[in-house]
Amino acid sequence: MLAHEIRLRMVCIFRWATISGVLGVLIGSACALFLGLLDVVTRLRIDQPSWLWFLPLAGVGLGWLSLRVGLEINSGNNLVIREIKNPDHGVPFGMAPFVLFGTLVTHLFGGSAGREGTAVQIGGSIAGGLARRIPGLSPRELRWLLMAGVSAGFGGVFGTPLAGMVFALEVAVLGRVEVRAILPCLLAALVSNWVCAAWGIEHTTYTIRSLVAEDATLGLSPLSGRLILSCLAGGVLFGLTARLFTGMTHGVQRLGERTISIPILRPAVGGFMVIALVYWVGSRDYLGLGVSSSNPSAATIVNAFHAGGVDPWGWWWKLLFTAVTLGSGFKGGEATPLFFIGAALGNRLAFWFGVPIDFLAAMGFVAVFAGATHTPLACTVMAAELFGCESILYFAISCFAANRLSGTGVYSAQRDMEAPRTEERSVAPALGKVENQRS
Repeated sequence: MLAHEIRLRMVCIFRWATISGVLGVLIGSACALFLGLLDVVTRLRIDQPSWLWFLPLAGVGLGWLSLRVGLEINSGNNLVIREIKNPDHGVPFGMAPFVLFGTLVTHLFGGSAGREGTAVQIGGSIAGGLARRIPGLSPRELRWLLMAGVSAGFGGVFGTPLAGMVFALEVAVLGRVEVRAILPCLLAALVSNWVCAAWGIEHTTYTIRSLVAEDATLGLSPLSGRLILSCLAGGVLFGLTARLFTGMTHGVQRLGERTISIPILRPAVGGFMVIALVYWVGSRDYLGLGVSSSNPSAATIVNAFHAGGVDPWGWWWKLLFTAVTLGSGFKGGEATPLFFIGAALGNRLAFWFGVPIDFLAAMGFVAVFAGATHTPLACTVMAAELFGCESILYFAISCFAANRLSGTGVYSAQRDMEAPRTEERSVAPALGKVENQRS
């Protein structure tokens, strides 16, 4: 009896290792393609500054395309989250090319957006497509597969596989952990990250050495009451900033729906607003991702880790640019702009709190995102992967404090706290129904 049980468990592990490996290869390759193309369109935008004037026209095109693909695909991350919580019709495979194309267009013409949403939707879409080719999946197993797709997309795009796993476990069902999904999520994220690296994708590196010795490896930073208070105060402000970002993004969306009756014109109006903001601020630093720049004096995430690297109000301008871009209907994620907002705000707060700039910039980098997405544990793990484990206790304090002050968050699907269904029935009929409807 014991031998039979062990054999069944081994078969299950091998099955999910195979599925996760295949999923990681597919999503890692898709993420590498996306990141490579994103780098190309970013260079084109910088080399051709006049293309910014085509942003409203690009908005009309994206608005028309959004109407063509339908409400389901346009739901984006919220659809992926809802399907993880309550597997029903599956994630359409058409979501992947749609969101990839839409995000590239947004960045090509100067919209302020990120890449996490694209990666998550690509991962969920590919996982949904793979699910249709695996017979007899139960709702629970489909949920694991979708979570593995999310973790692979997140881990591949940011080069943080462990954070990708935790993000997938944490974002869909608040306060619960699907323990059996840990192995598929981790394997898919690891393979995706390896495949991205094999395709030649390089991720930005960050270094924080202000609190630890040069030869420190896994030693923790010395605990300090002053630093703990700074983390708590910073966490409160980062959480309120996340709340402000969410409120403004959703506010722009609601305002457009109330005042502009023709949906395809809403992104066009948003495009004109972004152009107006560029000339009002007198800078193009807040367009696109904002991770780094060939201009050493530009406001970027990398420069936020140094004294004088960003304007004191840079965090606000990036928030405004991004809220207008995403709220008006352009495609892209929130993560990288939130990293920018948090790092720039942390750069400024460091002067007020009297703590190292790189330390608080890194804290804002993860804490604002933790608050906006309600994933404080994933963001704590991300901080360890990006910045080192030495200050992980401080990062945890700030991320969890930010999460408590952040309000509803950017993903509306998280507000429905209904527990996922667990009945073990095949989802093949539901998936087949979607295929029949599409055909």
